[in-house]
Order: sequence, then structure tokens, then C-alpha cells
Amino acid sequence: MTTTQLPGLLPELEVIRADFPILERTLAGGLPLVYLDSANTSQKPQAVIRAVDGFYREHNANVSRAVHALGSEATEAYEGARGLVAGLLGAKDPREVVFVRGATEAINLVAQSYARPRLSPGDEILVTWMEHHSNLVPWQLVAEQTGARVRGIPMDDRGVLDLHAYEKMLGRRTRVVAVGHVSNALGTVNPVARIAELAHAAGAAVVVDGAQSAAHVPVSVQELGADFYAISGHKAFAPMGTGALWGRLALLEEMPPWMGGGDMIRSVSFEGSTWADVPAKFEAGTPNAGGVVALGAAIDWMSAIGLDRIREHEEDLLRYGTAALADVPGLRLIGTAPDKVAILSFVLEGVHPHDVGTILDREGIAVRTGHHCAQPVMEHFGVPATTRASLSVYNTREDLDALVAGLQHVRQLFG
Repeated sequence: MTTTQLPGLLPELEVIRADFPILERTLAGGLPLVYLDSANTSQKPQAVIRAVDGFYREHNANVSRAVHALGSEATEAYEGARGLVAGLLGAKDPREVVFVRGATEAINLVAQSYARPRLSPGDEILVTWMEHHSNLVPWQLVAEQTGARVRGIPMDDRGVLDLHAYEKMLGRRTRVVAVGHVSNALGTVNPVARIAELAHAAGAAVVVDGAQSAAHVPVSVQELGADFYAISGHKAFAPMGTGALWGRLALLEEMPPWMGGGDMIRSVSFEGSTWADVPAKFEAGTPNAGGVVALGAAIDWMSAIGLDRIREHEEDLLRYGTAALADVPGLRLIGTAPDKVAILSFVLEGVHPHDVGTILDREGIAVRTGHHCAQPVMEHFGVPATTRASLSVYNTREDLDALVAGLQHVRQLFG
């Protein structure tokens, strides 16, 4: 394999970029695509695209239901992916991995199956102020259903959680602490291990939204001390509609099923039903088997590079991009935590983020604008929305140069 050394970046960066067909696209006017929206969804490497294609071309069958060859092949590939997810997260047992459509479904599963039977009026659920709505709204729903209440863990103006305030909030009525490993709107990497230690001392369970971390930082659910950990495949180079919930086996075995249907039962009669063992108990209906197999391919692809090396590359981009954006007049970064992933959220004085995004798009630069499904974050910083450039292993310093040049153009247009 021929590689090209680029200063400060992965030696094989050009090879990595060539593995993503969409990065070869040119847009209207012949502009090359500069993709800076990986926190929204990552692009997909050839290995993942081939995995989806290969499953439906050669192995398509429903999993865990047929004794014919195709059914056995599909089931083996599906369960093989479960083992790969367990390895990615440092799980002790593949049975602790439940396949879902994404982190949103995983958190709703925990809210309804674990929390709802355990909550009583007056109990408390602590959720950080920087959460994605997917790790806030499910807790609001279950609070309404049970008489519990949701309280927000504050953060400072860097986007760093106030652990002193958090510790004071913990009490005898705290039942659940919900925290994002990485903030999608700010890039902050939260101290989950310390958060979990304090929560467990108070007798609370810890639910971690790992949607923004699985493709950017090494994860060990054992070292983090989590009780549940949710990931979304589409943010980690895998297809949309894939994801996984990791939960401690003892907890999963105690929990009732959230959805009923095929393949999650042991027996069914009109007198009642009994449930299959975990994880099948939580996997009602026909799964996105091809997508799950491709999720396994994405994990293999990341592992071949190494998550430590991916993070090192992205940290270089973060340093470079932070310095470069400082030269844009009127630009204010939103989220300046000392420990963060390569997410650059900002506002430009006198220009609405939607206008920024529209002008950048005309120059071939894809960024996200809006509240990023994190409206409490916007409320905290006193802004209606931000522009967010989020980076991945396939991005380059040249991508950031293009972003800065585009922002200078925006600045010129708006005076």
C-alpha cells in the first residue's frame, strides 16, 4: 500500500480518504466536497458499503429463524457483529449487547424498561445541561409517567460540567444519572468515570449516551463505570438505522421487555407469554441484519486504524482549526473545554448561522447549523443557534483552510 506523509496527520491519510467514494464528489460548479458534518452522520468507507451489498447479494435471510444455509449464514454474521460491538465497548459478555436502531432507541429502552418500573413520585433523574434531546426527552416522558422529576446538571461557559454542583444535587431520591460521553453541540468529553463513581455512591444508575464518542475515543464501559451505554452506528461509519445498547447483564436480566413481537419470546399462549433470554428479549421483530453486519465491518475498519491514532489525528485538526478560526473577525467559539473532540461550534457576529451555512454550501462546504437537538445548550450560551464544523478521520487541514476562507467570504458579504 502506498502512503503519503502529510505534516501532523496520519501517514496513510490519502489512502483513508480514497476509501470514501463520496469524498470524490464534485458539486455544482465543479466544486469539490468539503465534508465537515460528521457529528451529524459520518461518511461510509468501502468496507461498509461492500458489507451491505454482500449481505443482500449472497446471504439475505432472516436471522435466528431458519435452519437453511442462508439463515445460518445470516445469523452467524449478525451474531459476529455483536461480538465486535462487545469488543469495541470493552464488554465482558456479548449477551450484554442489544441491537437497536440507534442511541435514541437505546435510551428510550432503558427509560421504559429499567427506569419506569423503579421510579416513584418524588424520585429524581439528573441530566446534564449539554445533552442531546435523545438523552433528555425520554427522561421527561418517563418522569411524567411516574411522577418523578428531571433536574439539570449545570455547566460553565467553557462547556465544562460543574462537578461540585452535581455532587450536591445527588441525594437519596436520585435514581438515574444520564450523561453524554461527548457533547454533540460542544465537543466536551465528560468525566464519566467520576460522574459514575459519585452516582453509584448515591445508589443511582448511570446511563451514558455514547453516540458522539464511539468513532472518536477509545471506550471501556468497565473503566467508565457505566450501567448502560448507547451508540449509533451511523455516526461511526456504519449505516443509518443501526446501533447498540450495552447494559450490565444482571440489570438486563431483571428488566422486562420494552416491545413485544417475534423472536423475543420463549413461549406464547392466550394465558400469557414468557420471554427469551437476553439479548433476544429486547430484539423484537425482524432486525436490520444487513446494517448490523455492516456495523461490524465499520468496527473492523476503525480497529485496523486504531482509535488511539484516530483521536490523535482529530486532536491535531482541532488544534489547527481552533487557531485558524481565531483569525476570523467577529467569530466566537461556543465550547472551549480543555478536553474535547474535534467539534468547532461558533457564531459569527451579525450573521445568522443559517446564512453562514447556506453561503458555505455554495462553496462546497458542508456544515451543520441550528440548535443541534441541544436547545438547553443554546439557552445557556444565549444564542438561537450555532454553526458547527465536526471532523473525522478523513478530514484534513486543507478542509479547515477551506472553511476559514469560506467564512472570510461570509464576513465580506455581511460587512
